[in-house]
Amino acid sequence: MAKSRRTQQAGVTVARTNDSFVNATANLGWGTNNQSSASQYALSYQSRNRINLEAAYRGSWVVRAAVDAMPEDMTRCGIEMSGLEPEDISLIERDMMRLAIWDALCDDGKWANLYGGCLAVMLIDGQDFATPLRVESIGKDQFKGLLILDRWMVSPPVGEVVKEFGPDMGKPVYYNVIADYAAIPKAKIHYSRVIRLDGMDLPFYQRVSENGWGLSVLEPMWDRLIAFDSASVGAGQLIYKAHLRTMTIEGLRDIIAMGGPALAGLKAQMEFTRFAQTNEGMTLVDAKDKFEAHTYAFSGLSDMLTQFAQQLCGALSMPFTRLFGQSPTGLNATGEGEMKQWHEKVKQNQERRLRNPLHRLLSVMSMSTLGKPLPDDFSFEFRNLQEMSEKEKSEIAKSTVDAVTAAVDANLLTVSGGMKELKASAPVTGMFGNISDDDIAEAEEQEKNAPPPGEMDLPDVSKLTGDSGSALDWLKRFRRK
Repeated sequence: MAKSRRTQQAGVTVARTNDSFVNATANLGWGTNNQSSASQYALSYQSRNRINLEAAYRGSWVVRAAVDAMPEDMTRCGIEMSGLEPEDISLIERDMMRLAIWDALCDDGKWANLYGGCLAVMLIDGQDFATPLRVESIGKDQFKGLLILDRWMVSPPVGEVVKEFGPDMGKPVYYNVIADYAAIPKAKIHYSRVIRLDGMDLPFYQRVSENGWGLSVLEPMWDRLIAFDSASVGAGQLIYKAHLRTMTIEGLRDIIAMGGPALAGLKAQMEFTRFAQTNEGMTLVDAKDKFEAHTYAFSGLSDMLTQFAQQLCGALSMPFTRLFGQSPTGLNATGEGEMKQWHEKVKQNQERRLRNPLHRLLSVMSMSTLGKPLPDDFSFEFRNLQEMSEKEKSEIAKSTVDAVTAAVDANLLTVSGGMKELKASAPVTGMFGNISDDDIAEAEEQEKNAPPPGEMDLPDVSKLTGDSGSALDWLKRFRRK
């Protein structure tokens, strides 16, 4: 029951009450004697039941979509790197494709969503898994890819946690591999050698009860999944009962009780009736019998299924279009707003869960692929998931050329620098991708040998863009001031 306290301030009575409404006499409100007050939330611990989770993932396409969607979108478009030479970026991207890095990171995210946690172990040839990772000790071509180990394939020793300040503080120092499979080494793995992704966040004591792991994305929506699948299967079962036929037979109870020839005759009559309906669509009954057909109306089922489906989308913060693969319905409904919100959520998860682990992985790949550490000014950005139209690309290309032209004309950028900027814009604009490194080097050489002030003769660079050579006509007009 809500409590109140009255105080006297300067002759004015001030009453303060709790933020709730109750009426004990009418049994209204929380805490009174009604059915609503008996409701509560219980811990289901579905994240601990590996068999149930795997059965749901294998048997329900909705579960599969719910688990896979976020990791697939987080790793779908890759990253744009800066701070490295273009040829170094190409080499790293080549090795990321060759070693299936994005596929492995996607699997890491999937099993983290399903089980509540997963590890991607960095396979570095010739190094002991149990030792802390020292990036500077990695030699050329030592990195061999990622090994995915989900929550149930490893067992972190109890009590051995990272005590040093940092993002890994409180997490296990080691992970013992317990999976019994020939291709998986039975190793003790140091935490610095893994890319760990957890499921949904948990409060401290609940995280401790889960041995440090997160929550499966299926656990909070388990009851909604049951409701949706029950409604779907139930609606399917109604198809078999959509057309019911009944026959009223005089003295049926006596015939059944008598049995013998009377009951056999009744059965023969029913078989004959079914035979006649199947072949000619006629029903023959005795004058005293009564035959009726009942049909079932399916009105309201679609609305109910849609409501359950929308609850699943709400539980996952995922648009209907992404989860069910169906276009939105309704007047002027395009789904663009919902997809934009989804892409923002994907971006948030990329920044929060992937940025630091991916930077550590890239530092390992730099030593293995390039034979040198990443420069201090290295950075990367996740590519935009929203595909641009050809018109949008052309508008961006035009504004990019205008900006580069203005920078070159103002002596803020050299010709070779302008060519680099245009080539860097190729993934976005779809143009200028055929500006080669040799062309840029030729422009740099001419800049070095150019006379101080005055006109500067430039090579014909229209070939750099093929049919779109006119986009670089500004290079011929360059004037060193």
